[in-house]
Amino acid sequence: MLIDTDKSCTYGNEELIDSWLASPKLRLWIDIEGHDKTQEALLLQQLGCHNLAITDVQRDRHPPKIELFDNYIFMLYRGVFHSQDDLLFEHLQIGMFVGTQIVITTHAKKSLSIDKLFNNEGEKFLLKSPITLALRIFHYSCGIYLQKLFEFESKLEAIEDQFQLGGDDKMMQEITLYRSRLTKLKRTFNYHSNIGSELKILVADETTNIINQIELHTVTDVHERIERLLSLSQMHYDICSDLINGYLSITSHQLNETMRILTVITAIFIPLGFLAGIYGMNFEYIPELKVANGYFYLIGFMCFLSTSLIILFKKKRWL
Repeated sequence: MLIDTDKSCTYGNEELIDSWLASPKLRLWIDIEGHDKTQEALLLQQLGCHNLAITDVQRDRHPPKIELFDNYIFMLYRGVFHSQDDLLFEHLQIGMFVGTQIVITTHAKKSLSIDKLFNNEGEKFLLKSPITLALRIFHYSCGIYLQKLFEFESKLEAIEDQFQLGGDDKMMQEITLYRSRLTKLKRTFNYHSNIGSELKILVADETTNIINQIELHTVTDVHERIERLLSLSQMHYDICSDLINGYLSITSHQLNETMRILTVITAIFIPLGFLAGIYGMNFEYIPELKVANGYFYLIGFMCFLSTSLIILFKKKRWL
């Protein structure tokens, strides 16, 4: 995408790069998608990108970062290739080289945010400045995450209501899965938050003319959106953790109640079994063995003993 001095826009291929090199006052957006890494590296070197930044952007996986070079601001962040319900994202590493008159985006697969802005809307942002376009791409990527978090919030509320009626192991498995996904999102948003903080520092840095005070509102808007993503993911994570801890507490309480009842039953039947065991022995000379009503006396004593224990346990509120 090439913006001419008369504000007209031209879409094309590598030929537009030659036009921009011939007249650097023009503004150019180069989007590199799934290109051969060797050719990509040569092109980036030709356009003045630093070798270390090129190495970082061509790695299959690298933590999001931002770095200031002589001619570019280099940003590397996690975009979105595809998003599904239940916080399931196919992440996409996106690298951006932002100069005074050029922005270069590079990614292995299609990017939802770049495809959204590679049109008339992107022309308007590029016309303002390359850093404005780069920030809007980043902003739109954050918006995809934000929309899915809002949708998940409604689902999480429904899970909370259902949990109040009675949770089960299947529900716990689902909540644990969500918490695991939120942990990964929090890690990503934390990296992005660092990028937002660094951008605010660069706005105040007078040593670079790539970004300045004019972009302060846009940078603040991006940073606030990232912080909101981080706080929402943390809040949802805490809710999932509370539900898990609540379920474990209820399960533990129910287990304690069951064990207490079993203990009481055992305490009642132990003395009865003891008496039955004594008089069940096969010794010839046992006291009271020849008593005519000894059986009824023993049964009555056992009933009295059981009743007394039950009353005692109820007074202690064990039953």
